[in-house]
Parts: sequence; structure tokens; C-alpha cells
Amino acid sequence: MDSALKIGIAGLGTVGAALAATLAERADYLAELCGRRIEVTAVSARDRNRRRGVDLSASEWFDDPVKLAREAEIDVFVELIGGDDDPAHAAVRTALARGCHVVTANKALLARHGVELARIAEENGVILNFEAAVAGGIPAVKVMRESLTGNRVRRVFGILNGTCNYILTTMEREGISFDECLAEAQRLGYAEADPTFDIGGHDTAHKLAILTSLAFGTEIAADDIYLEGIENISIEDIRAAADLGYRIKLLGVAQRTDTGIEQRVHPTMVPVSSEIAQVDGVTNAVAVEADVLGELMLSGPGAGGEATASAVMGDIADIAKSRPGAQRVPALGTPADRLAPYERARMRSHEGGYFIRLSVEDKAGVFASIAARMAENGISLESIVQRSRDHTVRARPQTVVLVTHATMEAAVRKAVAAITSEGYVLGTAQVIRIERPIVD
Repeated sequence: MDSALKIGIAGLGTVGAALAATLAERADYLAELCGRRIEVTAVSARDRNRRRGVDLSASEWFDDPVKLAREAEIDVFVELIGGDDDPAHAAVRTALARGCHVVTANKALLARHGVELARIAEENGVILNFEAAVAGGIPAVKVMRESLTGNRVRRVFGILNGTCNYILTTMEREGISFDECLAEAQRLGYAEADPTFDIGGHDTAHKLAILTSLAFGTEIAADDIYLEGIENISIEDIRAAADLGYRIKLLGVAQRTDTGIEQRVHPTMVPVSSEIAQVDGVTNAVAVEADVLGELMLSGPGAGGEATASAVMGDIADIAKSRPGAQRVPALGTPADRLAPYERARMRSHEGGYFIRLSVEDKAGVFASIAARMAENGISLESIVQRSRDHTVRARPQTVVLVTHATMEAAVRKAVAAITSEGYVLGTAQVIRIERPIVD
């Protein structure tokens, strides 16, 4: 059996502690599987005295993760600190530069510095693995980076944030408001005290940026993503979608177009009959459309200590199985110096069209005006429905729901602006895209 693979873990929160415990509990099994033992020999965290449910007394302690990365006698540096800046960035750079393999679960770090870190890893002949950074326990990175080699990916999309998926699922099942669902998610620990990063779509955008680079061989471009969160999704939207045979999901979508790569994160209506519509609760899903493979969807636990630790452990095991001199798979699938500059495509038409909900004054001519503004912008309507809570009382606000055929984003926004300028729209119009599912 080869000499032990020595691991240094920076960050001993839920994931780090779960990883250390699992590596200890399954030491013999992993040794047999990988052909060498895996030993945690160095650790770093903010509080030495905190109880973590795992014995780390045999590991050297470092108060500074950068010092651990620079000085510890390790083969693999595992970064579980979080954040896109120092100390996580400095520690990972240091470890790669000295010739240590790195495993990280830090999507924010990769979204901002992924190309730079991939280049350093390649220059030093070491591995940079990050399965846990995208969709938790789902092996999406390995599939995109290795299993789809030879395929030309046309589109990748997914449900990449469990908090948002839990909220939207609960709103539909229990018929309660967004605010009530968010409060429940916070009580259960699915949402942070400040949930902005999740519900605003930023977490999904970081993961999508990484998937986009893997799928299309481009530089990571997290700042070039059209972004909408779920804060404005109402129970009325959920009910209207259900009546039309749809569910609302927050999707990250990346696709190749004739003008570049389109990346977008936004609430989306998907047919109830589609597989992605069945992904409920905190579960994540990643779907891919490629020329040779066709259509594929992966789903499973997207967050939590055990799911993330499982993905990190898989990355470590891959390194343990590798041998010096073996061909390294580039961190982003394509060598860093061959990644194409990201070219942002204009938002374009897509199959399925748009859902538009308007609250309007109850007066004559409103329907005709709405239809006319749509026609003026070249938008074909699949349906236009009036929904009223009380048809017996006049002068109450009425809800008008429109479903369009495939059209341009700019045309929809221009038509909605024209309708709003007429003066009979109350509040803000709701516009949600209807996405053609990859897997029916």
C-alpha cells in the first residue's frame, strides 16, 4: 500500500467537522478503496475549544489557514472557510503554488477567481477539485468535466438553491405567502438570518457561472448573468401557474446561441409534467442537453453537512487514487490558457413564451387595450384570462393573466411598459418566463 495521503482541513464548521468524522470512521474502507490511507494531519478554525463531535487531537492546529497552507506537512489542502476573498483566496493560492492539491466547496471563490486558480494548479501539476461547490452532493462537476468529454453541450440548467426551491414548493403545497414560507425556512435552518444571497439568486448565479465554464469552455463570467430572485413571487402567481399546468422554479440557465453564451437566473414556469417540476423541497437538479448524449438530468441533495462532505470526500478519494506523473484533468475541463473569452449573448426568444400577471382597474376597454399593446409589439398571445376574487362586486381590482408564444425579452418589456402607461394597471406587472424542459 502506498504512503498515506495527508490532509489539511481549513474550516471546521458543519461540513468540515462532518468530513473529519467520516474520514476517521471509514478510514479502513477508504484505504482499501484508494490503495492508501487518508489521514487528517492538520486543521484550522477560529475556535480551538469548540466541541465538534470528532477527535482532532492528533492533528496539528493552525490558527491561520494561510499558514496551514504554507507550512503544514500535507498533500491536500481542503478549503471549507467560505467567501470569495482572503483568507480563503490567499490560502488556496498558497497551497496550489507550493504544489499541494486543493479541494474546495467554495462557489463564491471559484466564481470570482476560478480561472486564476485553475491556471496556478496547472502550472504546478496539481489537482483542483470542487465538486461540492455546485449542487452539493450531485456529481455535476465530474459529469460536465469528464463524462461529457466529446459532447458539444447546447444547454445546461438547474435548480441550484435548496432554500428557494423549498420556499416555492411550500408556497404551492400549503397555500401560504412568500414571507410566511421564508420565516419557516429560517426556523428550520434552510435559510440564513439574512437570506438575500439565496432568495436574490446570487448563490444560483455563482454555481451557474461555474457550470457555464465547464459546459462551454469559456472563462467564468459571474458578473455577466441576468439575475432575478424570487422575492416578488406571490401566492397569486403560484396559483395561476398551477391553473395553467405549471410550477414555478428558480432556474439557472446557460445556453449556446449564435451571438454568444446566454446566462440567466430567474423564476421560471415549467410544465407540471416535466421531471424538473417534480424536484421539490431542498433538492437540487442539474439538466444537460448535448449533441451526442442527448438529454440528462441529475437530482439529489444540494446542501447540508452530509451532502457537501460526501462530495468533498469523493474529491479527496479521486486524488488518493491518482498517481504522480498521471495525466491531470484540467480543473475547468479545458486548460486555463485555452478557455475562450466569455461573449455575452443578447436575451433572445425561447420556446414557451412568457407569463404576465397584471392587476387592473375593472373598467371597459382594458382587455382590448392590453391585446392591442401586445399586438403592436409583435407578441402573439396563447391565452388571456381574467381572474377575479369576487365577480359580484364591480370596481374591484381584476387580475389579468397572459400567456405568450415565443417572443423577445425586449418586446415583452416594451409591451408591459406601454400597458402600464395607460393608467389602469395597479401595482407592478409580474413577468415570468416559461421554459421548455430538457427532460419531459
